Amino acid sequence: MAVLCIFAIMTTISMPLLREQVAAREIDSIARRFIAHAHFARQQALHLGEAVLISPFSMSGPIKNGSESWDQGWLIQSGCLAKTSKPNCVAKHWFSQSAIDPIYFKGGGKQFQDPHSGKKGILWNAAGAAKTGHGGFVANRLILGHRRAPELERQLILGSGGRWRICDPARDTKRCH
Repeated sequence: MAVLCIFAIMTTISMPLLREQVAAREIDSIARRFIAHAHFARQQALHLGEAVLISPFSMSGPIKNGSESWDQGWLIQSGCLAKTSKPNCVAKHWFSQSAIDPIYFKGGGKQFQDPHSGKKGILWNAAGAAKTGHGGFVANRLILGHRRAPELERQLILGSGGRWRICDPARDTKRCH
């Protein structure tokens, strides 16, 4: 009976820690997956010599402008992206990530929005640089949160050289700013 009592006490104490560890692994997994997909998009732009876009996506297709949210997932595509596309242009879609619940992008992932068109996404040009539709450089961040562990946060930061990093503000306060 004493052994069962000790086991019950230890289980009660360790459950919140275990729940937090699972949540941390989930949020880190989505952060790494997004960055891997962004790296793939950039490599495809370099390889094909044309623009490649990673943008918000839903199971029903690309989301209409204004209601875009990275929470529904993302899509990687190329071809027919610019106004100057060739007339017989064929769009290529590689893969997408569907909804990522219980992970979410804080603020709906309002970052990486072209200030001129209002469209969300990261457009990699043929030289592998992240640019807006009007040629401005995109250096920004997406912030991930977890619904079951609201204190958890990861920041996916794209630097000016095209390098991504994952920042945990609870541990890396200097690097996250």
